[in-house]
Amino acid sequence: MRLALGTDDPVWYVAYGSNLRAARFGCYLAGGRPDGASRTYAGCRDRTPPRRDVAVRLPGGLSFAGASRVWRGGIAFHRPEEQGELAARAYLVTFGQFSDVVAQEARRPVGSDLVLDPDGRRRWPAPSGIYESVLHVGDLDGLPLLLITSLQPLAPTTPSAPYLRAILGGLGETFGWDLDERVRYLLRAPGVGPEWTPERLAALSPS
Repeated sequence: MRLALGTDDPVWYVAYGSNLRAARFGCYLAGGRPDGASRTYAGCRDRTPPRRDVAVRLPGGLSFAGASRVWRGGIAFHRPEEQGELAARAYLVTFGQFSDVVAQEARRPVGSDLVLDPDGRRRWPAPSGIYESVLHVGDLDGLPLLLITSLQPLAPTTPSAPYLRAILGGLGETFGWDLDERVRYLLRAPGVGPEWTPERLAALSPS
């Protein structure tokens, strides 16, 4: 699929970290500070809520690396080359909103659209030292599924309790998984163990 997207064109933003939780993602759209985070987000030019959201599963894996200034620990990344399955939530937003979400991840001002060269590629540079790649990972209902990640080799690092709590909650919202299923999924991700045991992870979630 060739991507030549305008500000108001619909796309799917694919979330697989803390933005699995709808309230957390809402802070990127409308502005605000998520529970457990140390940052207040400016919000998008267009603060309209997503038109839809759906659970999606993608080939590849989840890993934690780097260090988040917001969550004080390792950050979630999608590893498309790995064996396994990524659990994600696709939000139907405009390309302008997606561009502003990427800008906020990069700690840059919102207000301009990403440039995705319409040459059929499925990877583009993102203006961020953390999430440096935009990936086109497929299509849903004829619209592109876009996510951001890093494709650089990164050593695993341990995520913080507030970050994992947000992801646990988001997995429950998105997939309806029970606590054991959510814990098992996270334990497969490099960076989570050995510090986070099944018992410690389960204690983070109220359900």
